[in-house]
Amino acid sequence: MQPLAERLRPQSLDDYIGQKHLVGPKAILRQMIESGHIASFILWGPPGVGKTTLAKIIANKLERPFYTLSAVTSGVKDVREVIEKAKQSRFFAQGGNPILFIDEIHRFSKSQQDSLLGAVENGTVTLIGATTENPSFEVITPLLSRCQVYVLKSLESADLMELAQRAISTDSELKNREIRFDETESLIRYAGGDARKLLNIIELVVSSENEKVVRFTNEIVTERLQQNPMAYDKDGEMHYDIISAFIKSIRGSDPDAAIYWLARMVAGGEDPKFIARRLVISAAEDIGLANPNALLLANACFDALTKIGWPEGRIILSEATVYLAASPKSNSAYLAIDEALALVEKTGNLPVPLHLRNSPTKLMKDLNYGKNYKYSHDFPNNFVAQQFLPDELTKQSIWKVQNNTAEKKLGEWLHSLWKDRF
Repeated sequence: MQPLAERLRPQSLDDYIGQKHLVGPKAILRQMIESGHIASFILWGPPGVGKTTLAKIIANKLERPFYTLSAVTSGVKDVREVIEKAKQSRFFAQGGNPILFIDEIHRFSKSQQDSLLGAVENGTVTLIGATTENPSFEVITPLLSRCQVYVLKSLESADLMELAQRAISTDSELKNREIRFDETESLIRYAGGDARKLLNIIELVVSSENEKVVRFTNEIVTERLQQNPMAYDKDGEMHYDIISAFIKSIRGSDPDAAIYWLARMVAGGEDPKFIARRLVISAAEDIGLANPNALLLANACFDALTKIGWPEGRIILSEATVYLAASPKSNSAYLAIDEALALVEKTGNLPVPLHLRNSPTKLMKDLNYGKNYKYSHDFPNNFVAQQFLPDELTKQSIWKVQNNTAEKKLGEWLHSLWKDRF
Protein backbone atom coordinates (compact mmCIF):
# COMPACT_ATOMS: atom_id res chain seq x y z
CA MET A 1 0.00 0.00 0.00
CA GLN A 2 1.18 3.52 -0.78
CA PRO A 3 2.25 5.74 2.12
CA LEU A 4 -0.38 8.17 3.39
CA ALA A 5 1.54 11.16 2.01
CA GLU A 6 1.33 9.69 -1.49
CA ARG A 7 -2.32 8.69 -1.15
CA LEU A 8 -3.20 12.23 -0.14
CA ARG A 9 -1.15 14.04 -2.79
CA PRO A 10 -3.41 16.83 -4.17
CA GLN A 11 -4.47 16.68 -7.81
CA SER A 12 -5.59 20.29 -8.21
CA LEU A 13 -4.80 23.76 -6.88
CA ASP A 14 -8.09 23.77 -4.98
CA ASP A 15 -6.86 20.80 -2.93
CA TYR A 16 -3.37 22.23 -2.45
CA ILE A 17 -2.67 23.43 1.09
CA GLY A 18 -0.33 26.33 1.87
CA GLN A 19 1.75 28.68 -0.31
CA LYS A 20 -1.12 31.14 -0.70
CA HIS A 21 1.38 33.81 -1.77
CA LEU A 22 2.00 31.72 -4.89
CA VAL A 23 -1.24 29.84 -5.61
CA GLY A 24 -3.91 31.82 -3.75
CA PRO A 25 -6.46 33.97 -5.60
CA LYS A 26 -4.67 36.34 -8.01
CA ALA A 27 -1.25 35.01 -6.90
CA ILE A 28 1.47 34.82 -9.56
CA LEU A 29 1.61 31.05 -10.13
CA ARG A 30 -2.16 30.61 -10.14
CA GLN A 31 -2.54 33.36 -12.73
CA MET A 32 0.22 31.82 -14.82
CA ILE A 33 -1.38 28.38 -14.67
CA GLU A 34 -4.88 29.63 -15.39
CA SER A 35 -3.61 31.59 -18.40
CA GLY A 36 -2.10 28.39 -19.80
CA HIS A 37 1.28 30.03 -20.35
CA ILE A 38 4.11 29.18 -18.00
CA ALA A 39 7.77 30.06 -18.18
CA SER A 40 10.61 28.03 -16.72
CA PHE A 41 11.00 28.45 -12.98
CA ILE A 42 12.63 27.01 -9.87
CA LEU A 43 10.77 26.23 -6.65
CA TRP A 44 12.97 26.83 -3.61
CA GLY A 45 11.82 25.71 -0.18
CA PRO A 46 12.32 23.24 2.67
CA PRO A 47 11.30 19.56 2.38
CA GLY A 48 7.65 18.58 2.43
CA VAL A 49 6.09 21.91 1.44
CA GLY A 50 4.67 20.82 -1.93
CA LYS A 51 7.31 21.46 -4.60
CA THR A 52 6.87 18.18 -6.46
CA THR A 53 3.10 18.23 -5.97
CA LEU A 54 2.85 21.72 -7.42
CA ALA A 55 4.84 20.71 -10.51
CA LYS A 56 2.55 17.72 -11.12
CA ILE A 57 -0.58 19.82 -10.65
CA ILE A 58 0.70 22.28 -13.25
CA ALA A 59 1.41 19.51 -15.76
CA ASN A 60 -2.05 17.97 -15.20
CA LYS A 61 -3.82 21.30 -15.43
CA LEU A 62 -2.11 22.23 -18.69
CA GLU A 63 -2.29 18.67 -20.07
CA ARG A 64 1.37 18.77 -21.00
CA PRO A 65 3.73 15.80 -21.32
CA PHE A 66 5.57 15.57 -18.02
CA TYR A 67 9.11 14.24 -17.68
CA THR A 68 10.84 13.79 -14.34
CA LEU A 69 14.53 13.55 -13.54
CA SER A 70 16.18 13.22 -10.16
CA ALA A 71 19.50 14.99 -9.87
CA VAL A 72 20.63 12.22 -7.52
CA THR A 73 20.31 9.41 -10.08
CA SER A 74 20.41 11.14 -13.50
CA GLY A 75 23.41 12.10 -15.62
CA VAL A 76 24.00 14.17 -18.74
CA LYS A 77 22.97 11.17 -20.88
CA ASP A 78 19.57 11.03 -19.15
CA VAL A 79 19.05 14.76 -19.66
CA ARG A 80 19.80 14.48 -23.38
CA GLU A 81 17.48 11.50 -23.76
CA VAL A 82 14.59 13.39 -22.15
CA ILE A 83 15.24 16.43 -24.32
CA GLU A 84 15.21 14.22 -27.41
CA LYS A 85 11.88 12.69 -26.33
CA ALA A 86 10.50 16.20 -25.88
CA LYS A 87 11.56 17.14 -29.40
CA GLN A 88 9.78 14.12 -30.81
CA SER A 89 6.68 14.56 -28.67
CA ARG A 90 3.47 14.78 -30.67
CA PHE A 91 2.09 17.34 -28.22
CA PHE A 92 5.20 19.48 -28.66
CA ALA A 93 4.74 19.34 -32.42
CA GLN A 94 1.33 20.91 -31.86
CA GLY A 95 2.90 23.81 -29.98
CA GLY A 96 2.75 22.89 -26.32
CA ASN A 97 6.04 22.62 -24.49
CA PRO A 98 6.54 19.45 -22.46
CA ILE A 99 7.43 20.06 -18.82
CA LEU A 100 10.71 18.76 -17.46
CA PHE A 101 10.68 18.53 -13.68
CA ILE A 102 14.08 18.13 -12.00
CA ASP A 103 13.99 17.28 -8.32
CA GLU A 104 16.96 18.41 -6.21
CA ILE A 105 18.33 20.44 -9.10
CA HIS A 106 20.99 21.84 -6.76
CA ARG A 107 22.72 18.45 -7.00
CA PHE A 108 23.15 18.71 -10.78
CA SER A 109 26.76 19.29 -11.79
CA LYS A 110 27.76 22.22 -14.00
CA SER A 111 27.95 19.96 -17.06
CA GLN A 112 24.47 18.57 -16.34
CA GLN A 113 23.07 22.06 -16.01
CA ASP A 114 24.89 23.17 -19.17
CA SER A 115 23.17 20.37 -21.07
CA LEU A 116 19.79 21.92 -20.23
CA LEU A 117 20.53 25.44 -21.46
CA GLY A 118 19.70 25.06 -25.15
CA ALA A 119 16.44 23.19 -24.58
CA VAL A 120 15.24 25.72 -22.02
CA GLU A 121 16.25 28.71 -24.10
CA ASN A 122 14.61 27.54 -27.35
CA GLY A 123 11.47 26.25 -25.62
CA THR A 124 11.97 22.55 -26.28
CA VAL A 125 11.03 22.08 -22.62
CA THR A 126 9.63 24.22 -19.86
CA LEU A 127 11.87 23.58 -16.89
CA ILE A 128 10.53 23.30 -13.36
CA GLY A 129 13.29 22.73 -10.84
CA ALA A 130 12.91 21.98 -7.15
CA THR A 131 15.58 22.65 -4.55
CA THR A 132 16.02 22.94 -0.80
CA GLU A 133 19.19 24.98 -1.30
CA ASN A 134 19.67 28.60 -2.35
CA PRO A 135 19.62 28.53 -6.20
CA SER A 136 21.99 31.48 -6.41
CA PHE A 137 24.69 29.24 -4.92
CA GLU A 138 23.87 26.00 -6.71
CA VAL A 139 22.41 26.84 -10.13
CA ILE A 140 24.73 28.17 -12.84
CA THR A 141 24.13 31.79 -13.78
CA PRO A 142 23.08 31.19 -17.44
CA LEU A 143 20.39 28.71 -16.35
CA LEU A 144 19.28 30.83 -13.41
CA SER A 145 18.85 33.85 -15.71
CA ARG A 146 16.39 31.82 -17.81
CA CYS A 147 14.22 30.90 -14.80
CA GLN A 148 12.11 32.70 -12.27
CA VAL A 149 12.68 31.64 -8.66
CA TYR A 150 9.66 31.18 -6.39
CA VAL A 151 10.16 30.66 -2.66
CA LEU A 152 7.95 28.18 -0.82
CA LYS A 153 7.51 28.48 2.93
CA SER A 154 7.24 25.92 5.69
CA LEU A 155 3.59 25.10 6.35
CA GLU A 156 2.03 27.00 9.23
CA SER A 157 0.22 25.29 12.11
CA ALA A 158 -3.19 26.03 10.60
CA ASP A 159 -2.11 24.50 7.28
CA LEU A 160 -0.82 21.37 9.01
CA MET A 161 -4.02 20.87 11.01
CA GLU A 162 -6.12 21.41 7.88
CA LEU A 163 -4.08 18.65 6.25
CA ALA A 164 -4.45 16.40 9.30
CA GLN A 165 -8.23 16.82 9.30
CA ARG A 166 -8.37 16.11 5.59
CA ALA A 167 -6.33 12.94 6.09
CA ILE A 168 -8.60 11.44 8.75
CA SER A 169 -11.79 12.41 6.92
CA THR A 170 -10.93 11.42 3.33
CA ASP A 171 -8.32 8.67 3.39
CA SER A 172 -9.88 5.24 2.93
CA GLU A 173 -7.65 3.66 5.57
CA LEU A 174 -8.06 6.35 8.23
CA LYS A 175 -11.71 7.31 7.99
CA ASN A 176 -12.73 3.90 9.31
CA ARG A 177 -11.00 4.73 12.58
CA GLU A 178 -12.23 7.25 15.13
CA ILE A 179 -9.27 9.65 15.32
CA ARG A 180 -9.23 12.51 17.79
CA PHE A 181 -6.66 15.28 18.08
CA ASP A 182 -6.89 15.98 21.81
CA GLU A 183 -3.50 17.72 21.88
CA THR A 184 -1.53 18.89 18.85
CA GLU A 185 1.56 20.72 20.13
CA SER A 186 3.92 17.73 19.73
CA LEU A 187 2.41 16.75 16.40
CA ILE A 188 2.97 20.25 15.00
CA ARG A 189 6.43 20.57 16.54
CA TYR A 190 7.71 17.25 15.21
CA ALA A 191 6.24 17.94 11.78
CA GLY A 192 8.25 21.15 11.62
CA GLY A 193 6.25 22.70 8.78
CA ASP A 194 6.68 19.56 6.64
CA ALA A 195 3.45 18.06 5.26
CA ARG A 196 5.05 14.72 4.45
CA LYS A 197 6.45 14.40 7.94
CA LEU A 198 3.09 15.27 9.50
CA LEU A 199 1.34 12.53 7.52
CA ASN A 200 4.07 10.02 8.34
CA ILE A 201 3.61 10.74 12.04
CA ILE A 202 -0.17 10.34 11.79
CA GLU A 203 0.24 7.05 9.95
CA LEU A 204 2.77 5.80 12.50
CA VAL A 205 0.61 6.63 15.51
CA VAL A 206 -2.57 5.19 13.97
CA SER A 207 -0.83 1.97 12.90
CA SER A 208 0.56 1.49 16.41
CA GLU A 209 -2.90 1.59 18.01
CA ASN A 210 -5.10 -1.51 18.03
CA GLU A 211 -8.26 0.20 19.29
CA LYS A 212 -10.80 1.74 16.93
CA VAL A 213 -10.49 5.05 18.75
CA VAL A 214 -7.09 6.71 18.30
CA ARG A 215 -6.35 9.72 20.47
CA PHE A 216 -3.48 12.07 19.65
CA THR A 217 -1.88 13.59 22.73
CA ASN A 218 1.54 15.17 23.20
CA GLU A 219 2.65 12.21 25.29
CA ILE A 220 1.52 9.57 22.79
CA VAL A 221 3.12 11.31 19.80
CA THR A 222 6.44 11.76 21.61
CA GLU A 223 6.44 8.17 22.87
CA ARG A 224 5.71 6.67 19.43
CA LEU A 225 8.40 8.71 17.73
CA GLN A 226 11.01 7.81 20.32
CA GLN A 227 10.18 4.14 19.86
CA ASN A 228 10.54 4.30 16.07
CA PRO A 229 12.24 7.51 14.94
CA MET A 230 13.05 6.33 11.41
CA ALA A 231 9.40 5.60 10.69
CA TYR A 232 8.74 9.30 10.33
CA ASP A 233 12.26 10.46 9.68
CA LYS A 234 12.85 9.75 6.00
CA ASP A 235 15.83 11.93 5.10
CA GLY A 236 14.62 15.17 6.61
CA GLU A 237 14.66 14.85 10.40
CA MET A 238 18.22 13.52 10.75
CA HIS A 239 19.42 16.08 8.23
CA TYR A 240 18.17 18.98 10.33
CA ASP A 241 18.79 17.43 13.75
CA ILE A 242 22.42 16.61 13.02
CA ILE A 243 23.26 19.97 11.45
CA SER A 244 21.63 21.55 14.50
CA ALA A 245 23.78 19.46 16.86
CA PHE A 246 26.84 20.32 14.76
CA ILE A 247 26.31 24.09 14.94
CA LYS A 248 25.39 23.99 18.63
CA SER A 249 28.59 22.03 19.38
CA ILE A 250 30.64 24.69 17.60
CA ARG A 251 28.76 27.43 19.47
CA GLY A 252 29.37 25.53 22.72
CA SER A 253 33.15 25.34 22.07
CA ASP A 254 33.27 21.53 21.98
CA PRO A 255 35.50 20.51 19.05
CA ASP A 256 35.16 16.78 19.85
CA ALA A 257 31.38 16.88 19.54
CA ALA A 258 31.55 19.15 16.48
CA ILE A 259 33.90 16.74 14.68
CA TYR A 260 31.70 13.78 15.65
CA TRP A 261 28.61 15.39 14.11
CA LEU A 262 30.65 16.38 11.07
CA ALA A 263 31.66 12.72 10.68
CA ARG A 264 28.00 11.68 10.94
CA MET A 265 27.14 14.03 8.08
CA VAL A 266 30.10 12.95 5.96
CA ALA A 267 29.30 9.25 6.51
CA GLY A 268 25.63 9.91 5.72
CA GLY A 269 26.38 11.51 2.37
CA GLU A 270 25.45 15.08 3.31
CA ASP A 271 26.18 17.70 0.65
CA PRO A 272 29.64 19.09 1.61
CA LYS A 273 28.77 22.58 0.40
CA PHE A 274 25.74 22.61 2.68
CA ILE A 275 28.07 21.99 5.63
CA ALA A 276 30.55 24.62 4.42
CA ARG A 277 27.82 27.25 4.11
CA ARG A 278 26.71 26.55 7.68
CA LEU A 279 30.30 27.01 8.84
CA VAL A 280 30.43 30.44 7.18
CA ILE A 281 27.19 31.43 8.91
CA SER A 282 28.43 30.14 12.27
CA ALA A 283 31.69 32.04 11.90
CA ALA A 284 29.77 35.31 11.63
CA GLU A 285 26.92 34.51 14.02
CA ASP A 286 28.69 32.69 16.85
CA ILE A 287 32.37 33.66 16.71
CA GLY A 288 32.00 37.09 15.16
CA LEU A 289 34.20 39.89 16.41
CA ALA A 290 35.75 37.74 19.14
CA ASN A 291 37.88 36.27 16.33
CA PRO A 292 37.24 37.87 12.92
CA ASN A 293 39.70 35.44 11.31
CA ALA A 294 37.09 32.72 11.76
CA LEU A 295 34.97 34.19 8.98
CA LEU A 296 38.01 34.39 6.69
CA LEU A 297 38.91 30.77 7.38
CA ALA A 298 35.32 29.54 6.96
CA ASN A 299 35.01 31.37 3.66
CA ALA A 300 38.37 29.94 2.55
CA CYS A 301 37.05 26.49 3.52
CA PHE A 302 34.01 26.94 1.25
CA ASP A 303 36.21 28.16 -1.61
CA ALA A 304 38.78 25.36 -1.19
CA LEU A 305 36.05 22.72 -1.01
CA THR A 306 34.66 23.76 -4.40
CA LYS A 307 38.17 23.52 -5.89
CA ILE A 308 39.33 20.29 -4.24
CA GLY A 309 36.14 18.25 -4.18
CA TRP A 310 35.61 14.95 -2.42
CA PRO A 311 36.85 12.97 -0.47
CA GLU A 312 39.79 15.25 0.39
CA GLY A 313 37.32 18.05 1.11
CA ARG A 314 36.45 16.34 4.39
CA ILE A 315 39.87 17.41 5.73
CA ILE A 316 39.18 21.04 4.89
CA LEU A 317 35.81 20.85 6.64
CA SER A 318 37.49 19.27 9.66
CA GLU A 319 40.07 22.05 9.94
CA ALA A 320 37.43 24.77 9.78
CA THR A 321 35.20 22.93 12.26
CA VAL A 322 37.93 22.54 14.88
CA TYR A 323 39.06 26.16 14.45
CA LEU A 324 35.55 27.55 14.86
CA ALA A 325 34.75 25.33 17.84
CA ALA A 326 38.01 26.29 19.56
CA SER A 327 37.61 30.03 18.90
CA PRO A 328 36.31 32.53 21.49
CA LYS A 329 32.65 33.32 20.91
CA SER A 330 30.60 36.46 20.41
CA ASN A 331 27.20 37.08 18.87
CA SER A 332 27.43 40.88 19.16
CA ALA A 333 27.29 41.42 15.38
CA TYR A 334 24.26 39.12 15.11
CA LEU A 335 22.48 40.93 17.95
CA ALA A 336 23.42 44.33 16.53
CA ILE A 337 21.88 43.80 13.10
CA ASP A 338 18.70 42.35 14.61
CA GLU A 339 18.41 45.30 17.00
CA ALA A 340 19.05 47.73 14.16
CA LEU A 341 16.38 46.07 12.00
CA ALA A 342 13.89 46.26 14.88
CA LEU A 343 14.79 49.94 15.30
CA VAL A 344 14.24 50.60 11.58
CA GLU A 345 10.85 48.87 11.72
CA LYS A 346 9.88 50.92 14.78
CA THR A 347 11.11 54.35 13.60
CA GLY A 348 10.57 54.10 9.84
CA ASN A 349 12.51 56.00 7.18
CA LEU A 350 14.16 58.72 9.22
CA PRO A 351 15.84 61.43 7.15
CA VAL A 352 19.60 61.38 6.63
CA PRO A 353 21.22 64.37 8.37
CA LEU A 354 21.99 67.09 5.81
CA HIS A 355 25.73 67.07 6.36
CA LEU A 356 25.89 63.34 5.49
CA ARG A 357 23.94 63.61 2.24
CA ASN A 358 25.49 63.30 -1.19
CA SER A 359 25.66 66.56 -3.15
CA PRO A 360 26.56 65.91 -6.81
CA THR A 361 24.54 68.86 -8.20
CA LYS A 362 24.46 72.63 -7.59
CA LEU A 363 20.83 72.44 -6.46
CA MET A 364 21.72 69.91 -3.78
CA LYS A 365 24.58 72.08 -2.58
CA ASP A 366 22.24 75.10 -2.48
CA LEU A 367 19.96 73.00 -0.26
CA ASN A 368 22.92 72.45 2.12
CA TYR A 369 23.42 68.80 1.23
CA GLY A 370 26.83 67.84 2.57
CA LYS A 371 27.40 71.22 4.23
CA ASN A 372 29.58 71.14 7.37
CA TYR A 373 30.58 67.51 6.88
CA LYS A 374 33.99 66.92 8.44
CA TYR A 375 36.36 64.58 6.58
CA SER A 376 37.71 62.26 9.27
CA HIS A 377 41.13 61.85 7.68
CA ASP A 378 41.82 65.59 8.01
CA PHE A 379 41.91 65.27 11.80
CA PRO A 380 44.28 63.65 14.34
CA ASN A 381 43.86 59.87 14.61
CA ASN A 382 41.61 60.09 11.53
CA PHE A 383 38.68 60.97 13.75
CA VAL A 384 36.48 63.92 14.57
CA ALA A 385 33.26 63.76 16.59
CA GLN A 386 30.15 64.51 14.56
CA GLN A 387 26.61 63.20 14.22
CA PHE A 388 26.10 60.11 12.04
CA LEU A 389 22.71 58.82 13.22
CA PRO A 390 19.38 60.51 12.41
CA ASP A 391 18.41 63.32 14.81
CA GLU A 392 15.89 61.12 16.62
CA LEU A 393 18.47 58.42 17.37
CA THR A 394 21.54 60.35 18.50
CA LYS A 395 21.52 58.69 21.94
CA GLN A 396 20.80 55.22 20.58
CA SER A 397 23.22 52.39 21.35
CA ILE A 398 23.06 49.38 19.01
CA TRP A 399 26.32 47.41 19.06
CA LYS A 400 27.20 46.19 22.57
CA VAL A 401 30.78 45.22 23.42
CA GLN A 402 30.98 41.66 24.73
CA ASN A 403 33.41 40.19 27.23
CA ASN A 404 36.23 38.90 25.04
CA THR A 405 39.73 40.18 24.37
CA ALA A 406 39.21 41.30 20.79
CA GLU A 407 36.01 43.25 21.45
CA LYS A 408 37.37 44.77 24.63
CA LYS A 409 40.19 46.28 22.58
CA LEU A 410 37.69 47.60 20.04
CA GLY A 411 35.53 48.97 22.86
CA GLU A 412 38.47 50.71 24.51
CA TRP A 413 39.46 52.34 21.24
CA LEU A 414 35.90 53.53 20.57
CA HIS A 415 35.60 54.81 24.14
CA SER A 416 38.76 56.85 23.68
CA LEU A 417 37.10 58.49 20.68
CA TRP A 418 33.46 58.82 21.75
CA LYS A 419 33.82 58.82 25.58
CA ASP A 420 30.29 58.23 26.83
CA ARG A 421 28.92 56.33 23.82
CA PHE A 422 31.02 53.16 24.19
